[in-house]
Amino acid sequence: MQTRRHTLKQSALVAGLLAGTGLFPQYALAFNKAAFDAKSLNDALKALGAAGAPAESASVTLTAPDIAENGAVVPLAVASSLPNVKQLVLLVEKNPNALVSVFNVSPEVEPSFATRSKMGQTSDVYAVAITTDGKAHYAKKEVKVTLGGCGG
Repeated sequence: MQTRRHTLKQSALVAGLLAGTGLFPQYALAFNKAAFDAKSLNDALKALGAAGAPAESASVTLTAPDIAENGAVVPLAVASSLPNVKQLVLLVEKNPNALVSVFNVSPEVEPSFATRSKMGQTSDVYAVAITTDGKAHYAKKEVKVTLGGCGG
């Protein structure tokens, strides 16, 4: 039987080995720093490989509350019925960093995800589906925040 202490020691050893070899997620292409550092929607989509301006689409579904009582935990969900979806992206326009999350989709995965985000103020929230040919399709919704979650 493996104890908690033994598991923690093994985790620390693995973390040390990864740090020593430089295999952090950003170097293993599991993290797109340019996209997460982007301050605008277009910059984030460009860093993710979207070609051209995004087009509004009824095939992309965004589920978000009309009013978020606490901006520290705003539930968001994105889904798409488009064929050949490569990524589903959630963005909050007025957050310091617009990109909230990126979900990579393969043919074996249903393009439907839910998460929670912080929102500092009332803003438009965008759900974007990027297809394998680089086209971006979006749905948007304004979410009113009564108590800010990004330091407010």
